[in-house]
Amino acid sequence: MSEKTSRREFIRRSAVIAAGAFVIPEIIPSPAMGMGGRTAPSDRVVIGAIGTGSQGMANMRDFLRLKDAVQFVAVCDVDSARLNRAKMMADNANKNQDCRTYADFREFLEKETPDAVSIALPDHWHGIIYTEAVNKKLHVYGEKPISRTIKDGQTIVEAVKKNNIIWQTGSWQRSQAHFHRGAELVINGRIGKISKIVVGLPDGGRSIGTPPVKEVPPELNWEMWLGPAPKAPYRGVSHWDWRWILDYSGGQLTDWAGHHIDIGNWGAGLEYTGPVEISGKGVYPPEGIYNAPVEYDFTCRYANGIEMRVANASRLEHGMGTTWYGDLGWIHTDRGNVLTASNPEILKEVIGENEIHLYKSQNHWQNFVDCVRSGNQAIAPIEPAYRAISVALLGEMAMATGETIRWDPDKEEIIDNPRAARLLSRPYRKPWTLPTV
Repeated sequence: MSEKTSRREFIRRSAVIAAGAFVIPEIIPSPAMGMGGRTAPSDRVVIGAIGTGSQGMANMRDFLRLKDAVQFVAVCDVDSARLNRAKMMADNANKNQDCRTYADFREFLEKETPDAVSIALPDHWHGIIYTEAVNKKLHVYGEKPISRTIKDGQTIVEAVKKNNIIWQTGSWQRSQAHFHRGAELVINGRIGKISKIVVGLPDGGRSIGTPPVKEVPPELNWEMWLGPAPKAPYRGVSHWDWRWILDYSGGQLTDWAGHHIDIGNWGAGLEYTGPVEISGKGVYPPEGIYNAPVEYDFTCRYANGIEMRVANASRLEHGMGTTWYGDLGWIHTDRGNVLTASNPEILKEVIGENEIHLYKSQNHWQNFVDCVRSGNQAIAPIEPAYRAISVALLGEMAMATGETIRWDPDKEEIIDNPRAARLLSRPYRKPWTLPTV
């Protein structure tokens, strides 16, 4: 894809009417619009939850804050204690005891026919469960990172497009005013032609050695938690610190890629493409079960000449967040309503009526509900989410191999490097397989 074509396609997809409603060329039929005897536009969106741990419960709370916009009718988790807490939350909101519970996502997907499902799981499960849910034609609010591997991500994207469903990634920074403002200033050339993007993500986790094998808690189905990941004894790591184990995640790098890399792509018009060359180095724990990089620093070069550097924050001038550099200055944005520029006057610029107006949302969860009702595309659709995590995954490959990776972002293939190409996917433990689309 040429720079001109990529930018034109990005602008086409990102342009919105003044009121902020994004309308894709073909309206996607929505179950919440009265299909299949479900809900009418004026009624609540019927929703279920798969994964009711810390992020899953947080998303349920955010949906329920929308008052009568949604109704949770079923929840699913491999930990019965967390499952029961999620049911209690749904029942309290529904003022009844009717929320159904499932310990196996397959049973949930077989028996339940909600309008949508909120999914928050360890990364190694994403390829299977996201694809299965989408194949059931459920609209999905899915947590970042979209996938643990490039292959999984490609499959999920294909499934979403084929099944024509509404997808919202949990990259909620897109619905924050200051991130939107920074990206919109950049895409409209307020700092000139972009030459570099620097993305700062958290420093890595700590090493804990190798804890002793423990008895699996009675409320946890450890075998189901592992699923397609390699067989491993239970050592007390399941509900949060799995992030630092490469069988399940890629540490802070992949955990945060869906936020700050995504914002960097958004402002630079790169959200529907990828880099062509990636190289860098990582620092890994010397021992113990935590093996995700504790430090990382890699650079990606895009076909249009833009370079993106991704590193742990302590290595960078601006630390956490996204910084765009152009020939007229720079803009930096981060959480905590941080939006700064090389010249404060840049931030006062007005975006004209005929300039690029990025899709605008003031509430990430409301945006998803509204799009399920209307059939319009959500603010954080599937392909930009995939493109963001693919940057991190390609960087992970470059660090693991110690080689410069050449990537074809159109064919989505590694060029002339069979060793690195093997890392595009991970073997699934039997009997699990990646679903077909």
